[in-house]
Amino acid sequence: MSLIDWIVLAVTILTIVLYGTWKSRGSQNINSYLLGDQSLPWYHVGLSVMATQASAITFLSAPGQAYSDGMRFVQFYFGLPLAMIVLCITFVPIFHKLKVFTAYEYLEQRFDLKTRALTAFLFLIQRGLSTGITIYAPSIILSAILHINITYTTLFIGGIVICYTVYGGTKAVSYTQLLQMSIIFGGLFVAGFMVFNLLPAGTSFGHTLRLAGKLGRMNVIDWKFDINNRYNIWSGIIGGFFLQLSYFGTDQSQVGRYLTGSSIGQSRLGLIMNGLVKIPMQFLILLIGVLVFVFYQFNKPPVFFNNYEVEQVKKGTFVAEFNKIEQQYTVAFQQKKARTETLINALNTHNEQLIKLAQADLKLAETAVGNTRNQAIAVMKKNDPKTDVNDTNYVFLTFVTQYLPKGLIGLLIAIIFLASMGSMASALNSLASTTVVDIYKRMINPNASAENYMMASRTATVVWGLVCIGMALYASHLGNLLEAVNQLGSYIYGTILGVFVVAFYVKRVQGHAVFIAAIITEVIICICGYYQVVAYLWLNAIGCFLVIGIALLVSLLGNNGRKVFSKT
Repeated sequence: MSLIDWIVLAVTILTIVLYGTWKSRGSQNINSYLLGDQSLPWYHVGLSVMATQASAITFLSAPGQAYSDGMRFVQFYFGLPLAMIVLCITFVPIFHKLKVFTAYEYLEQRFDLKTRALTAFLFLIQRGLSTGITIYAPSIILSAILHINITYTTLFIGGIVICYTVYGGTKAVSYTQLLQMSIIFGGLFVAGFMVFNLLPAGTSFGHTLRLAGKLGRMNVIDWKFDINNRYNIWSGIIGGFFLQLSYFGTDQSQVGRYLTGSSIGQSRLGLIMNGLVKIPMQFLILLIGVLVFVFYQFNKPPVFFNNYEVEQVKKGTFVAEFNKIEQQYTVAFQQKKARTETLINALNTHNEQLIKLAQADLKLAETAVGNTRNQAIAVMKKNDPKTDVNDTNYVFLTFVTQYLPKGLIGLLIAIIFLASMGSMASALNSLASTTVVDIYKRMINPNASAENYMMASRTATVVWGLVCIGMALYASHLGNLLEAVNQLGSYIYGTILGVFVVAFYVKRVQGHAVFIAAIITEVIICICGYYQVVAYLWLNAIGCFLVIGIALLVSLLGNNGRKVFSKT
């Protein structure tokens, strides 16, 4: 990056941190530290909710996802608006009226302490692991730019977020997220415009979309029902609904965001805003990835987007073999580029026969390029068997650093950093609040002073920050980060959601039955996920219904299952 980019990056991040720290001054008690005194307006709540979900993974991996797999991932969010409506009707008023710090406090009032502890424990596992993945995403950027080991960049980024989250609590998180999302929205529109502007002269937006469609990248909606297909309209609406309902309704990182609303109405409006804006926002991010894909039909992409791994093989004993493959790759790309231009000309004629012929030729050329790339990856694996061969997380980063003008590179990289910082800060705050309120205050030290709980909250934030950094160091083994974080959530969210659904709607079932049901369900879901019995989005719905069904069955066995399970 240029000096201008470094200045833009540093000033943007420093401004965000200082602004959040300044606005959050005075957080001297646990209510202020964990709930921000429940004083925030609806638009603030809405942007905070969006910023918590939109981590660096969204802006780093989503364009790479669209580059390699098209637009179909947007179907993942189709269940979101319906989930927001259910939340506004059921979850929000209950949490506000009970004046809870965490979602899991309600479960003890409805069931018992062990059910509350179990759900809190499941959340801590899931959110702690997922947060590690969100730290890893921007660490990739610094590592690629500075050409240093990703361990050092992970420690640096994690350290920054821990510092301002420990100092200001949830107010620091919310105020920084407000400014972050404002910058992010502006940067996304600029990025989309710049990608399109870099396409060859005479390539209209219509040409771009048609070319992407002919190459299988405009697959927005898939109507075919297939339980093994990760992304179709049915898995998005049904599986996505259960995932989003559990995430926003039972995950403390999100519950903690809308509990900061000054009233039930303000929290509801914030969630409705999220439901209306999130799908268009995600569509735009994926569309940017598709535009980058079209751009690379006319401009040669690297044979492998992770430049660090390429440098490693060029330092090894297989450098000559790799260089030869790169030369073959260049020749294959030039042939593909010529056939891409032929397809564009055919599209202008509106002659379907010519279009189909040009499309078939282009796909053959694309296959040849792909085969050459696979040969390069094979050499990289031969050089180092531990090489990370999934480079989709580096596609958008490579484009930004190589083709965008000075200043804008720094801004877009700052956006990715800001998204990661906002998501990680929310997660650390929620992990700390759950640890202190549901475990420390409830089971370890219930009669401590307010100062003691404040210190415990700050200590928990630091501890969880270190745990998440440790997880981040392992995240390189998980492939596409966007899919990895959602797969991980699907292993747990359905079970937790099932517990809350029973709590709200199945009054006859008591704590012992739902506790047994949750444990059995979690074992079944982990087995199904490990053996990939169904596409991962369906695990959310399956987990929810299993908890409900097993809880009812155990309850019917006699006295909420105690007669059967009392000796276990």
